[in-house]
Amino acid sequence: MGCGKSTVAGLFVEAGYRLIDSDAMVRNELLPSEEMTQLMRDRWGGAIFGDDDKLDRKQLASRVFSDDGERELLESWVHPRLFARWREILATGPKDDWVVEVPLLFEKRLENWFDFIVCVASSADVQLARLRKRGISNALAGERISKQLPLARKLDLADMVLWNDGTLPFLREQVTHLQTELSADIERS
Repeated sequence: MGCGKSTVAGLFVEAGYRLIDSDAMVRNELLPSEEMTQLMRDRWGGAIFGDDDKLDRKQLASRVFSDDGERELLESWVHPRLFARWREILATGPKDDWVVEVPLLFEKRLENWFDFIVCVASSADVQLARLRKRGISNALAGERISKQLPLARKLDLADMVLWNDGTLPFLREQVTHLQTELSADIERS
């Protein structure tokens, strides 16, 4: 969160990869679905819906990130639906090069879904500054980050790490180098 996953995914897309953005899929497709809306309304009532009857994601986040049981319940509804959508989308291009942006990959033990895992990392100061720019308070950012595996552990588990404390051109350079390496590995296979 706030380290640059989406920026890196965009750089891969520029290079011809197809993208599955898990956050966007949850936000724009799964949570607003009739089925999910009903589940959330049955559980939390109208408190997480605005005057327009649309989901108030800030209210939902406030509710689920402050209570592990509620967060786990929401995840138990969302994740199976998300994984089913991944399967559907990946089936549309089984030979294509894909980049799948997954926020909780290690936390949810999804490593076996993928051939190669890239961790995008940055220092805590840079991460928090980015989140503040998005309107996320330090308190809420800290709460959300605390629900994730520590960065040091993610760095150990990833196949490759891209460090994103620098400029966009430096990040682009790292992504280009990684794409070259991946292409070379595929040719050797």
